[in-house]
Amino acid sequence: MSYIYIKFRYLIIMEKSVPAKNTNGQYDQAVDHCKSIFLKKTRDYGTSWRVLRTISIADQLYIKARRIRTLQKTSETRVGEDKQGEFVAMVNYGVIGLIQLSLGADTPEEIPADKAERLYDGQMARARHTMMDKNHDYGEAWRDMSQEGFVDLILMKILRIRQIVANDGTTLISEGIDSNYIDIINYSLFALILIGEGQHSA
Repeated sequence: MSYIYIKFRYLIIMEKSVPAKNTNGQYDQAVDHCKSIFLKKTRDYGTSWRVLRTISIADQLYIKARRIRTLQKTSETRVGEDKQGEFVAMVNYGVIGLIQLSLGADTPEEIPADKAERLYDGQMARARHTMMDKNHDYGEAWRDMSQEGFVDLILMKILRIRQIVANDGTTLISEGIDSNYIDIINYSLFALILIGEGQHSA
């Protein structure tokens, strides 16, 4: 971090000069890492995630978010995944949720790896488009958020998904399940970006 000096008549003000952030590039880099994990697991396990219903995906997301909360409190882990790994998992479960919503009931449970990759890319493009729109409107306010804030918002979105499922998938004025998945994906990617910058702990 460098400093610049601004002189107004007889008053000199020292301000921090913050390097410009390449958000789109950072976002894409985080997505590439998540996609790499998704494709490796697809090669190992096939598309076994196709059996998951919306409530099951919400449960998996809940487990991941609650574990990050526990790590934030204790900073101790007895299993392999750290907070960064759990955020990656939430990105991928969010994409899986979107894929499941987009597929018809007659779609086979086992999908070829190349088709699964195309489906992943298509849903991630939706999330990226939403990110760009919200960054335009809100001015990247997420960069000033705490990691705890991201996790709390993700938990809120998961509880909303559960409630929508309990309401047979209908809402009166609120956004649907897909919008909540997209928000979970983007909050998780923002957290990964800030971990990569060293702003948040891994």
